[in-house]
Amino acid sequence: MRGITKTFPGVVALADVNLTVRRGEIHAICGENGAGKSTLMKVLSGVYAHGSYEGEIVFDGEPCAFAGIRDSEALGIVIIHQELALCPQLSIAENMFLGNERTGSRLGRGLIDWNRTNHEAAQLLARVGLRENPVTPVLDIGVGKQQLVEIAKALSKQVRLLILDEPTAALNDDDSAHLLDLLRELRDQGITCVVISHKLNEIAAVADTLTILRDGRTIETLDMRSGGVTEDRIIAGMVGRDLEHRYPPHEPTIGDEVLRIEDWTVHSPSQPERAVVRDASLTLRRGEIVGLAGLMGAGRTELAMSVFGRSYGVGISGRIVKDGKPIEVRSVRDAIEHGIAYATEDRKRYGLNLIDDIKRNISGAGLDKLARRGWVDGGAEYRVAEDFRRSMNIKAPTVASVTGQLSGGNQQKVVLSKWIFTDPDVLILDEPTRGIDVGAKYEIYTIINRLADEGKAILVISSELPELLGICDRIYALAAGRITGVLDRADATQERLMQLMTQVPNGQELVS
Repeated sequence: MRGITKTFPGVVALADVNLTVRRGEIHAICGENGAGKSTLMKVLSGVYAHGSYEGEIVFDGEPCAFAGIRDSEALGIVIIHQELALCPQLSIAENMFLGNERTGSRLGRGLIDWNRTNHEAAQLLARVGLRENPVTPVLDIGVGKQQLVEIAKALSKQVRLLILDEPTAALNDDDSAHLLDLLRELRDQGITCVVISHKLNEIAAVADTLTILRDGRTIETLDMRSGGVTEDRIIAGMVGRDLEHRYPPHEPTIGDEVLRIEDWTVHSPSQPERAVVRDASLTLRRGEIVGLAGLMGAGRTELAMSVFGRSYGVGISGRIVKDGKPIEVRSVRDAIEHGIAYATEDRKRYGLNLIDDIKRNISGAGLDKLARRGWVDGGAEYRVAEDFRRSMNIKAPTVASVTGQLSGGNQQKVVLSKWIFTDPDVLILDEPTRGIDVGAKYEIYTIINRLADEGKAILVISSELPELLGICDRIYALAAGRITGVLDRADATQERLMQLMTQVPNGQELVS
């Protein structure tokens, strides 16, 4: 790719970007959110048609001008987006050959040969190591398996250059490791891979070459097999400066207890006989950042959502004490009125209205603050949103920008702005830095510290133990729905937390 320049109204997304990928390598692309990584790959794959950008694409020595995805796929260039493009109600096989249907002459023109479809799907699933019946509906398999279905779908198109945009962002450690092994196998089979990722440890483990983008420009390309390329070296290229500390320094000023949860038990809505949270008790104090650590399935999100107005669960029992007085929190409105806010781990699905603008996303949870006699004061709404855009450093030309067009880090800042606007005493942050790069993470950590300094009590749920150790004053561990221990910052280590997270209470089976 030579001299690629792509602009949107008010934004230069790519400015004279150059990228060279060699046959049979895994080429990683990294950069801060908004650096232009996904835009560059959409240009390469024909999502952005020729004529909508400046520059040249050369594939196998021949200049290319793609009018759409079908043109790029005809040459064997296939992209798998971060948001998987699967139809949940259709089977695995139907998804794999959607738009590329297997027909048979014996059945008549235009009729699908289902025997051929399912047979070829089974062969491709075996190639990616997925043991599932091809007729299984996609909604019945997990995200990790869905990612493998997407790769099998790409193989069905005779892929030569496979582009993966944040392929492990929503995967657990085991699924991520399996996917990285599969990429190595595909490389050995002669398939070239371009991988966008913000997980630097995965880049170091799998990439042969790394290109760094910053502010829509190519910064440098590094040979990862030469040795000596450290994570700090990559970060310096991404953010344009050394991050001597991944986590901003913070000296807490911790005040009185603001929230206490006692003997909290929550049952699964689909299996009411099964308790997903059992007799959990924890406390939060003003100015304190408290962590909640646990393996997948431990009940972290279920605990948070059930406290936030019973957004999850049935048969909920226990007590919530706020400022020394028991409170009833039976709805989201109750939670907000009692000064409790919850920023979901799935910001795209539950945290934001992606087709609406920044202004209305920020004001959505606190419209009562802007209403006069039932009418929203549009001028006040604009001023509030603009203040947050500036103070939170949301990178958008105006608060009228569509939220779905923002980078992941900036979307997360909009989510935080929405809940900060409600002026909560307690802020529950569920995976607040998932899917965002190290530079944006640092900004989010700084915001969390600032909120704590303002006297708010903050509960942070995270799958990344270094993150919890880097920003929290105390950390609770959760295993099989039970609190198994709490560690002060000075006493907490990854090893001690993992011991508590894998401690199975009362003979229960540990879910992971």
